[in-house]
Amino acid sequence: MAAFQPVLDVEGVNALFRKAFPGADPALMAQVTAIQPGRVRMLSPFRDGLLRPGGVISGPTLMTLADSAAYALVLAHIGDQLMAVTSQLNMSFLRGARPGDLHAEAELLRLGRRLAVCDVRIWTEGPDRLAAQANVTYALPG
Repeated sequence: MAAFQPVLDVEGVNALFRKAFPGADPALMAQVTAIQPGRVRMLSPFRDGLLRPGGVISGPTLMTLADSAAYALVLAHIGDQLMAVTSQLNMSFLRGARPGDLHAEAELLRLGRRLAVCDVRIWTEGPDRLAAQANVTYALPG
């Protein structure tokens, strides 16, 4: 696997998210909690409005976190390039996400000149009980 090197730290990526989404309530936004070469972890705080009938966290909420984690991963490795955009997101829902804070870990699979390909895993109960997994591709500004 290629050796990826982040160019931004946790606070740098969180600051870019606030810049990219100025109208969002910071208390409700997912936050980057860790950055390593080729990896980012995020935490999205739980609130009752995320639940769907059946008492599990909704699919659109999980998809939003997957996309956010991939975006954070890309920004961490390319810097202040807010025009990077999602070009593909394929989501697999593995089990119902029980109520609780959502955690995501995104891994960079490929970082090219035009595309970044990421794997994102999401859970509430623990990383050994994944609720969802996504492959996300970002088109990079050129």
